[in-house]
Amino acid sequence: MSDWLNVIEGDAPLVVAFPHVGTDLADVGHLFTSEWLARRDADWWVDKLYAFAADMGATLISTRISRSVIDLNRDPSGASLYPGQATTELCPTTTFDGEPLYAGDAPDEAEIARRRALWFDPYHAALQAQIERLRAVHGRVVLYDAHSIRSNVPRLFDGELSQFNIGTNGGQTCDPGLASAVQAICAASGESHVLDGRFRGGWTTRHYGEPDKGVHAIQIELAIRGYMDEPDVPTEANWPPAFDPARAAAITQTLSQIMKAARAFALQES
Repeated sequence: MSDWLNVIEGDAPLVVAFPHVGTDLADVGHLFTSEWLARRDADWWVDKLYAFAADMGATLISTRISRSVIDLNRDPSGASLYPGQATTELCPTTTFDGEPLYAGDAPDEAEIARRRALWFDPYHAALQAQIERLRAVHGRVVLYDAHSIRSNVPRLFDGELSQFNIGTNGGQTCDPGLASAVQAICAASGESHVLDGRFRGGWTTRHYGEPDKGVHAIQIELAIRGYMDEPDVPTEANWPPAFDPARAAAITQTLSQIMKAARAFALQES
Protein backbone atom coordinates (compact mmCIF):
# COMPACT_ATOMS: atom_id res chain seq x y z
CA MET A 1 0.00 0.00 0.00
CA SER A 2 2.91 2.36 0.65
CA ASP A 3 6.64 2.41 1.20
CA TRP A 4 6.16 1.68 4.91
CA LEU A 5 2.90 -0.29 5.15
CA ASN A 6 2.49 -3.68 3.53
CA VAL A 7 -0.82 -5.53 3.19
CA ILE A 8 -1.08 -8.97 1.61
CA GLU A 9 -4.76 -9.78 1.19
CA GLY A 10 -6.05 -13.29 1.63
CA ASP A 11 -9.51 -14.82 1.53
CA ALA A 12 -9.48 -16.81 4.77
CA PRO A 13 -11.10 -15.23 7.86
CA LEU A 14 -7.70 -14.75 9.45
CA VAL A 15 -5.67 -11.55 9.81
CA VAL A 16 -2.09 -11.67 11.07
CA ALA A 17 -0.70 -8.32 12.24
CA PHE A 18 2.97 -7.43 12.69
CA PRO A 19 3.16 -4.00 14.36
CA HIS A 20 6.73 -4.31 15.62
CA VAL A 21 8.82 -5.80 12.81
CA GLY A 22 9.85 -2.43 11.37
CA THR A 23 13.30 -0.89 11.76
CA ASP A 24 12.89 2.29 9.70
CA LEU A 25 13.54 5.35 11.88
CA ALA A 26 11.87 7.61 9.30
CA ASP A 27 12.72 11.29 9.67
CA VAL A 28 13.64 11.14 13.37
CA GLY A 29 16.66 8.82 13.37
CA HIS A 30 19.03 11.69 14.08
CA LEU A 31 17.24 12.40 17.37
CA PHE A 32 18.07 9.06 18.97
CA THR A 33 21.10 8.51 21.17
CA SER A 34 21.88 5.43 19.07
CA GLU A 35 20.18 4.14 15.95
CA TRP A 36 21.14 0.62 16.99
CA LEU A 37 19.42 1.02 20.36
CA ALA A 38 16.38 2.48 18.62
CA ARG A 39 16.14 -0.67 16.49
CA ARG A 40 17.19 -3.28 19.05
CA ASP A 41 13.75 -4.00 20.53
CA ALA A 42 12.08 -4.84 17.22
CA ASP A 43 10.19 -8.14 16.93
CA TRP A 44 13.02 -9.48 14.81
CA TRP A 45 12.07 -11.59 11.75
CA VAL A 46 8.55 -12.35 13.01
CA ASP A 47 7.10 -11.53 9.59
CA LYS A 48 9.54 -14.01 8.02
CA LEU A 49 8.64 -16.60 10.66
CA TYR A 50 4.93 -16.38 9.81
CA ALA A 51 5.34 -15.96 6.05
CA PHE A 52 3.75 -19.39 5.56
CA ALA A 53 0.41 -17.96 6.71
CA ALA A 54 -0.09 -16.28 3.34
CA ASP A 55 -0.28 -19.72 1.73
CA MET A 56 -3.10 -20.54 4.16
CA GLY A 57 -5.13 -17.61 2.86
CA ALA A 58 -4.39 -15.28 5.76
CA THR A 59 -4.18 -11.53 5.34
CA LEU A 60 -0.83 -10.17 6.53
CA ILE A 61 -0.30 -6.58 7.65
CA SER A 62 3.16 -5.28 8.52
CA THR A 63 4.97 -1.98 8.88
CA ARG A 64 8.53 -0.85 8.23
CA ILE A 65 8.33 1.89 10.86
CA SER A 66 10.25 1.17 14.06
CA ARG A 67 8.34 0.90 17.30
CA SER A 68 10.80 3.48 18.68
CA VAL A 69 9.33 6.06 16.30
CA ILE A 70 5.76 5.18 17.31
CA ASP A 71 4.42 2.01 18.86
CA LEU A 72 1.44 0.80 16.85
CA ASN A 73 0.38 -1.52 19.67
CA ARG A 74 -0.10 1.10 22.40
CA ASP A 75 -3.21 2.96 23.48
CA PRO A 76 -3.18 6.20 21.48
CA SER A 77 -4.58 8.04 24.50
CA GLY A 78 -1.33 7.36 26.33
CA ALA A 79 -2.97 5.16 28.97
CA SER A 80 -0.77 2.31 30.19
CA LEU A 81 -1.74 -1.20 29.15
CA TYR A 82 -0.11 -2.56 32.30
CA PRO A 83 -0.67 -0.10 35.17
CA GLY A 84 1.94 -0.46 37.88
CA GLN A 85 4.33 -2.39 35.64
CA ALA A 86 7.20 -1.18 33.50
CA THR A 87 6.28 -0.64 29.87
CA THR A 88 7.04 1.71 26.98
CA GLU A 89 4.95 4.59 25.71
CA LEU A 90 3.17 5.39 22.45
CA CYS A 91 6.36 7.17 21.42
CA PRO A 92 8.90 5.36 23.62
CA THR A 93 11.46 7.37 25.52
CA THR A 94 13.46 4.36 26.74
CA THR A 95 14.43 0.91 25.55
CA PHE A 96 13.02 -2.21 27.21
CA ASP A 97 16.03 -2.12 29.53
CA GLY A 98 15.42 1.49 30.53
CA GLU A 99 18.17 3.16 28.51
CA PRO A 100 17.21 6.64 27.25
CA LEU A 101 16.40 6.70 23.54
CA TYR A 102 16.71 10.45 23.01
CA ALA A 103 19.85 12.54 23.21
CA GLY A 104 17.74 15.65 23.86
CA ASP A 105 14.11 16.29 24.62
CA ALA A 106 11.55 13.51 24.17
CA PRO A 107 8.73 14.05 21.64
CA ASP A 108 6.22 16.67 22.79
CA GLU A 109 2.46 16.49 22.26
CA ALA A 110 2.64 18.09 18.82
CA GLU A 111 5.31 15.66 17.64
CA ILE A 112 3.43 12.67 19.00
CA ALA A 113 0.31 13.86 17.17
CA ARG A 114 2.32 14.22 13.95
CA ARG A 115 3.66 10.67 14.20
CA ARG A 116 0.23 9.34 15.03
CA ALA A 117 -1.27 10.98 11.93
CA LEU A 118 1.53 9.75 9.68
CA TRP A 119 1.79 6.15 10.85
CA PHE A 120 -0.46 5.03 13.70
CA ASP A 121 -3.79 6.09 12.21
CA PRO A 122 -3.13 4.75 8.67
CA TYR A 123 -1.92 1.40 10.03
CA HIS A 124 -5.04 0.93 12.11
CA ALA A 125 -7.30 2.16 9.31
CA ALA A 126 -5.82 -0.56 7.09
CA LEU A 127 -6.21 -3.17 9.81
CA GLN A 128 -9.83 -2.18 10.45
CA ALA A 129 -10.59 -2.27 6.72
CA GLN A 130 -9.26 -5.81 6.37
CA ILE A 131 -11.22 -7.03 9.38
CA GLU A 132 -14.39 -5.50 7.97
CA ARG A 133 -13.73 -6.95 4.50
CA LEU A 134 -13.40 -10.47 5.85
CA ARG A 135 -16.16 -10.08 8.43
CA ALA A 136 -18.59 -9.20 5.65
CA VAL A 137 -17.80 -12.48 3.88
CA HIS A 138 -17.34 -14.91 6.75
CA GLY A 139 -19.20 -13.48 9.71
CA ARG A 140 -16.40 -14.50 12.05
CA VAL A 141 -12.76 -13.37 11.88
CA VAL A 142 -9.67 -14.15 13.94
CA LEU A 143 -7.14 -11.36 14.41
CA TYR A 144 -3.77 -12.79 15.40
CA ASP A 145 -1.28 -10.23 16.69
CA ALA A 146 2.24 -11.65 16.24
CA HIS A 147 5.10 -10.62 18.51
CA SER A 148 8.43 -11.70 19.97
CA ILE A 149 10.81 -10.46 22.64
CA ARG A 150 14.12 -11.39 24.20
CA SER A 151 13.86 -14.24 26.69
CA ASN A 152 15.31 -12.20 29.57
CA VAL A 153 14.38 -8.56 30.15
CA PRO A 154 14.56 -8.02 33.93
CA ARG A 155 12.92 -4.59 33.80
CA LEU A 156 9.81 -6.11 32.21
CA PHE A 157 9.57 -9.56 33.82
CA ASP A 158 11.34 -11.87 36.25
CA GLY A 159 13.39 -14.82 35.06
CA GLU A 160 13.16 -16.43 31.64
CA LEU A 161 9.98 -15.80 29.69
CA SER A 162 7.82 -18.74 28.64
CA GLN A 163 8.24 -19.74 25.01
CA PHE A 164 4.58 -19.09 24.14
CA ASN A 165 2.75 -16.22 25.82
CA ILE A 166 -0.91 -16.23 24.82
CA GLY A 167 -2.85 -13.02 25.40
CA THR A 168 -6.63 -12.63 25.49
CA ASN A 169 -6.87 -9.93 28.19
CA GLY A 170 -8.30 -12.35 30.67
CA GLY A 171 -10.62 -14.01 28.17
CA GLN A 172 -12.24 -10.79 26.99
CA THR A 173 -10.91 -10.65 23.42
CA CYS A 174 -11.80 -14.06 22.01
CA ASP A 175 -13.96 -17.11 22.53
CA PRO A 176 -12.53 -19.48 25.17
CA GLY A 177 -12.62 -22.25 22.59
CA LEU A 178 -10.01 -20.49 20.49
CA ALA A 179 -7.76 -19.84 23.48
CA SER A 180 -8.09 -23.46 24.58
CA ALA A 181 -7.18 -24.75 21.13
CA VAL A 182 -4.06 -22.58 21.03
CA GLN A 183 -3.10 -23.62 24.56
CA ALA A 184 -3.40 -27.29 23.66
CA ILE A 185 -1.11 -26.92 20.66
CA CYS A 186 1.48 -25.04 22.72
CA ALA A 187 1.33 -27.72 25.42
CA ALA A 188 1.77 -30.48 22.85
CA SER A 189 4.94 -28.79 21.58
CA GLY A 190 6.65 -29.56 24.88
CA GLU A 191 7.69 -25.93 25.27
CA SER A 192 6.67 -23.65 28.13
CA HIS A 193 3.52 -21.62 27.68
CA VAL A 194 1.18 -19.38 29.65
CA LEU A 195 -2.24 -17.83 29.08
CA ASP A 196 -2.67 -14.19 30.10
CA GLY A 197 0.54 -14.03 32.07
CA ARG A 198 2.88 -11.04 31.82
CA PHE A 199 1.66 -10.31 28.28
CA ARG A 200 -2.14 -10.30 28.19
CA GLY A 201 -2.49 -8.67 24.80
CA GLY A 202 -1.63 -5.16 23.67
CA TRP A 203 -3.88 -2.39 22.41
CA THR A 204 -4.52 -4.16 19.10
CA THR A 205 -5.89 -7.27 20.78
CA ARG A 206 -7.93 -5.32 23.30
CA HIS A 207 -9.26 -2.75 20.85
CA TYR A 208 -10.39 -5.08 18.07
CA GLY A 209 -11.34 -8.17 20.04
CA GLU A 210 -15.14 -8.19 20.20
CA PRO A 211 -16.24 -11.83 20.30
CA ASP A 212 -19.92 -10.92 20.48
CA LYS A 213 -19.50 -9.11 17.13
CA GLY A 214 -17.56 -11.94 15.49
CA VAL A 215 -14.03 -10.55 15.86
CA HIS A 216 -11.82 -12.81 17.98
CA ALA A 217 -8.41 -11.32 18.77
CA ILE A 218 -5.48 -13.17 20.27
CA GLN A 219 -1.85 -12.20 20.79
CA ILE A 220 1.13 -14.53 20.79
CA GLU A 221 4.34 -13.17 22.29
CA LEU A 222 7.19 -15.55 21.51
CA ALA A 223 10.46 -15.76 23.37
CA ILE A 224 12.97 -15.11 20.60
CA ARG A 225 15.07 -18.15 21.55
CA GLY A 226 12.45 -20.33 19.90
CA TYR A 227 13.52 -19.37 16.40
CA MET A 228 17.00 -17.89 16.53
CA ASP A 229 20.19 -18.24 18.54
CA GLU A 230 19.85 -15.63 21.25
CA PRO A 231 23.04 -14.23 22.80
CA ASP A 232 23.14 -13.67 26.56
CA VAL A 233 23.89 -10.00 25.97
CA PRO A 234 22.86 -8.37 22.69
CA THR A 235 25.49 -6.05 21.25
CA GLU A 236 25.94 -4.25 17.97
CA ALA A 237 28.30 -7.06 16.95
CA ASN A 238 25.86 -9.95 17.57
CA TRP A 239 22.36 -8.50 17.33
CA PRO A 240 20.21 -9.35 15.59
CA PRO A 241 21.25 -12.85 14.54
CA ALA A 242 20.29 -13.67 10.94
CA PHE A 243 17.03 -15.46 10.31
CA ASP A 244 17.58 -19.14 9.55
CA PRO A 245 14.49 -21.10 8.41
CA ALA A 246 16.17 -24.38 9.36
CA ARG A 247 16.85 -23.10 12.88
CA ALA A 248 13.22 -21.98 13.13
CA ALA A 249 11.73 -25.19 11.70
CA ALA A 250 10.50 -26.68 14.98
CA ILE A 251 8.63 -23.60 16.18
CA THR A 252 7.35 -22.94 12.66
CA GLN A 253 5.61 -26.31 12.77
CA THR A 254 3.88 -25.39 16.03
CA LEU A 255 2.90 -21.96 14.71
CA SER A 256 1.50 -23.55 11.56
CA GLN A 257 -0.73 -25.74 13.72
CA ILE A 258 -1.89 -22.67 15.64
CA MET A 259 -2.71 -20.87 12.40
CA LYS A 260 -4.67 -23.85 11.14
CA ALA A 261 -6.61 -24.00 14.40
CA ALA A 262 -7.38 -20.27 14.24
CA ARG A 263 -8.59 -20.58 10.66
CA ALA A 264 -10.72 -23.60 11.50
CA PHE A 265 -12.26 -21.77 14.43
CA ALA A 266 -13.12 -18.77 12.26
CA LEU A 267 -14.70 -20.95 9.59
CA GLN A 268 -17.19 -22.42 12.05
CA GLU A 269 -20.72 -21.08 12.10
CA SER A 270 -20.83 -18.02 14.34
